[in-house]
Amino acid sequence: MPTSHTSETPAASSSAPAVAEALAMPPAPKGEPAGERGSWRRGGSPGTAAPPEIHPGRSTGRIGKILRRPESIPAPLLCLAAMFLVQTGIALSKPLFGPLGVSGTTFLRLGFAAVILLALTRPKLRDKRPRDLAAAALLGMASAGMTFLFAGAIDRLPMGTAATIEFLGPLAVALVFARRASHLLWALLAAAGVVLLTLLGEGDGGGSLDPVGLLYAFGAAACYSLYILFTDKVGAAFQGFQGLAVSMTVGALTLAPFGLGDAWHGLTAPGASPLGLLAAVAGVSLLLPVIPYALEMTALRRMPQRVFSVLVSLEPAVSALVGLVVLGQLLGLPQLAGIGCVVAASVGATLTGRR
Repeated sequence: MPTSHTSETPAASSSAPAVAEALAMPPAPKGEPAGERGSWRRGGSPGTAAPPEIHPGRSTGRIGKILRRPESIPAPLLCLAAMFLVQTGIALSKPLFGPLGVSGTTFLRLGFAAVILLALTRPKLRDKRPRDLAAAALLGMASAGMTFLFAGAIDRLPMGTAATIEFLGPLAVALVFARRASHLLWALLAAAGVVLLTLLGEGDGGGSLDPVGLLYAFGAAACYSLYILFTDKVGAAFQGFQGLAVSMTVGALTLAPFGLGDAWHGLTAPGASPLGLLAAVAGVSLLLPVIPYALEMTALRRMPQRVFSVLVSLEPAVSALVGLVVLGQLLGLPQLAGIGCVVAASVGATLTGRR
């Protein structure tokens, strides 16, 4: 903690800037997945983790000042705020697809996020085993695929529809690791939601859903599943979010061959405002992932794991709401029913699978 804050009261000094604490927090004994979306965990509860290691003298600037007193905010509100910031960041990315392209926007966003996380975490790699570095690299590739495919999905589909289909990734992993036959009911409920979304849902123009967009969404769900499995390994091998910083860097490099050309073309196009576009991408990068991670990690230390997982199950519904408010995407009754089925399946699998 910076020495300039030594005059603070004990209550204020005990709640150090949430960003620094979150990014320095070591993983739980069984590993705490922390990736590009940062919203699914398996294993020990937050209480089993060791106390966060705060690095003296490392200032977090304005973000730290904003989040300096998290104790005054209920933990569920922090979790919901993180989800709304994630979905808002996704929605605000869509207008950038025009000048920068889907691949160019995704590449720049991952690049900015990697730079921010590298600066905040300063990962130490000398003592890491080759298998740990390989896991971080594979996580970066899975995260890159997930991010790019989901961006392609929301470019062609309503946000709520795309987010719900992508959420099948973590739901599928949770069901695979389930040990109760009753979980088959939750799988069937989720499948019913997908049927409502894909067969009866409508696109932005009121017509049928774009089949390419659906392929992107299901591809993002598959990458989300891989991302979860790899984050479990990386979370156990790296301290805090150091593994995330490494994997995010690999993800940006993975997308460079696909997105660098589109990004450069958009930034140098006649009439373009390169500084404005870069500032917009940098702002979106703060909305997703930096600030939401800090909020989620702060919330996780003060609420049961099951409560957190139930709240995260609301993410498809939050995505639909943000899509309506930010992008004006109005969903029909079949789509809303499909989202409700997937959310109910996720909540049911969470409440019945962790006893």
